[in-house]
Amino acid sequence: MVFAHDAEMSLLSAARLVNTAVEGGDPLRTPADLDAFLDREQYSGVRAGDDAELREILALRDRVRELWTMTEDELVIAVNALLADARALPQLVKHDHWDWHLHATASTDPLAKRVGVETAMALVDVVRAGEVARLKVCAAEDCDAVLVDLSKNRSKRYCDVGNCGNRANVAAYRARKAAASG
Repeated sequence: MVFAHDAEMSLLSAARLVNTAVEGGDPLRTPADLDAFLDREQYSGVRAGDDAELREILALRDRVRELWTMTEDELVIAVNALLADARALPQLVKHDHWDWHLHATASTDPLAKRVGVETAMALVDVVRAGEVARLKVCAAEDCDAVLVDLSKNRSKRYCDVGNCGNRANVAAYRARKAAASG
């Protein structure tokens, strides 16, 4: 394990949130769509379930997307801004099926604030571990999805959104076959 479990889950959820913007048609069109996404990602706390909350999450999604392409120094500034904007106060908590982990907002705080702070807290671990290079943009030429490379050898290059890795492997295989056949 590269990071604490809650940090990994937050990083992966943040990447999946960002990637909703690059999937074929935005799957976060309604508050119900957002609610289904939050259930899949196991976000806890209150939800307003309204259009205003959806707009806040979509704005946060754009802000989080930018984090994936920042230098370490830029990332530190952006993470600190997310934490300061939320007046984050880290605390150990245990709830539902989760063992001890960090929350830095109240479960009653607005959803976008909680998601932003959870993402920022996970990125704190990334920066402290010197692992900013694990935040990547898909290597496929026609894909802008982001990914978190949690592989031991830091070799993950393709996202999980559009079968980019499979498409690249098939293209490479066909190119080798064509070259071999002259």
